[in-house]
This record gives sequence, structure tokens and C-alpha cells, in this order.
Amino acid sequence: MRINADFSQRVAIFFAETPWVPSPAPGVERKMLDRIGDEVARATTIVRFAPGSAFDAHTHDGGEEYLVLDGVFQDETGDFPVGSYVRNPPTSHHTPATAPGATILVKLHQFDPADRSQVQVDTAASEAPVVPLFKDAQEAVSIETWEAGSQISRQGPAGMEVFVIEGGFSEGGDNFGRWDWLRLPPGAVFEGRVGPSGARVWIKTGHLAQLV
Repeated sequence: MRINADFSQRVAIFFAETPWVPSPAPGVERKMLDRIGDEVARATTIVRFAPGSAFDAHTHDGGEEYLVLDGVFQDETGDFPVGSYVRNPPTSHHTPATAPGATILVKLHQFDPADRSQVQVDTAASEAPVVPLFKDAQEAVSIETWEAGSQISRQGPAGMEVFVIEGGFSEGGDNFGRWDWLRLPPGAVFEGRVGPSGARVWIKTGHLAQLV
């Protein structure tokens, strides 16, 4: 399976226009943003877990990175409410589940194979305009809060992803709102105008050059 697998192209995905696709696990549905592979895949996905749903225990050979958007996500290491950012490195394993239900943004098989950094950040605990989440030689990840009406300009020499947590912005002739996603190819420049409610966004940069 290949979905938005040409990383030399700009991709805009709008939550309301993208269908939910059932997963192999009962009660678990997905909106696929990009994907190379079938069930074991390099993937960026919004995943919705119904209350009481779970996946079988599994190992993340290529690592797993997720942000909790709604509800409470759970595994053997604890409960992760809205705003939790977690990185489970390659070779890590867990049994994900949720009693109350949860929705997450998750990225799979996108780590440096040598990365063994376990990261857990409660982003809801910070009101800072920039909340750094992770940085290494390959990528930088953060959450940023943008003021209403501001103009945002960012260079993306090695590519960029922007996911809207709250609020919205316009870019490239498109209007992005809650849980919409933008991927810009290496060399692109982000030129956005923040909407009247401001915006809180998850941003990843520096990680797409090797895919083009």
C-alpha cells in the first residue's frame, strides 16, 4: 500500500474529508495520512480507539511516536491523557489499550535504527509558545502556539510536517483547522496566516530529505 508516498510533493489532508478505515483490531479505526507498506508500514496515521479496545502485544522494530489528541491512551507504562507526547524507540514493545477511548496521531517506522531514546512529555502542562519535544541530528519536533492573525514564515530545507491541534491557519490557498495535516517537501517554505482563534500546532522538521 502506498498513500501520499511521493515525498517531493506538498500534501494537505483535511480531517473531515478523510474516511475512517477499520484496522485488524476490533474497535480501532484509522485515517491514513501517508503510508508505505501494509500492516507493517512506514506510516503517519490518526487512530481512534473505541472505549475498551486494544491491540495485541507487539514490538516496534522501527519505533513509534504519538501525540494523544483525545481521551486517555494506555499501556503497561501508564496512562497518557490528552497532550501526552511519547516516543517508543526501535525494539520497544507494549500492549496498547484504552478503557475510556482515545484518539492519537501516530508515526511508525520513521526512527533512526540506532535511536534508543524513550521520551514522554506532558505538553498540556506547559503554556510556553514553543514546547520542544525531541531533537537529534535527523529531526526536530515541537508544539508551538501561534497568535491570532500573525504571519508565520519557516524554511524547510529538509521537509516539514504541521498538524493542527487547535485553531487554524491558511497556507498555499488552503485553510487548515483542527486535526488537519500539512506535509511540505524538502526545500519548501511555509508561509502561513494564523486564523482569528490562533493556532496550536505540532511541527516536525528535518526528516524528509532522505526520502526524496
